[in-house]
Amino acid sequence: MNRKNASPRYGSLSIGLHWLMLILIAVVYACIELKGNFPKGSETRELLKQWHFMLGLSVFALVWLRLLARALSPTPAIEPPLPTWQALPAKLMHLALYALMIGAPLAGWLILSAADKPIPFFGLELPALIGPDKELAGQIKELHELAGTAGYWLIGLHAIAGLYHHYVARDNTLTRMLPGRN
Repeated sequence: MNRKNASPRYGSLSIGLHWLMLILIAVVYACIELKGNFPKGSETRELLKQWHFMLGLSVFALVWLRLLARALSPTPAIEPPLPTWQALPAKLMHLALYALMIGAPLAGWLILSAADKPIPFFGLELPALIGPDKELAGQIKELHELAGTAGYWLIGLHAIAGLYHHYVARDNTLTRMLPGRN
């Protein structure tokens, strides 16, 4: 397998990170959505919150590896090329998704820091980024939840765009990122 991007496909590192992060993000969302099904203070609810934190921070760590891989390898060309009117929205969508993958976990870390709560990360406790401030924690939580809601839309639109390109536009947008032989 070729780890570097090679026309007409992304490399195995980029493909693997893309799909791993999709799974992580889906589980992050599932944990926070399922949490509400359990009573406050229950062991299951607390466990789901911890997994939400830890997997969200995993997304935060992996996004930097994705950005590095993206910087070191050229992006495979879309064939046939996108119409000009689609190129800018495509770039903006990718920027928004990267902002989500950086901003939402960072906001979560800031919430826990400002709430003076432990920041669990697979047996470690990460340091607080800011000092305790309950009011600030509440404000950041509102932004975090807004980012989470926006994430549903961004991820949904990204998936719909991939399917549109594959089945309607019939270009290689989706197949460049599908696992398989390089």
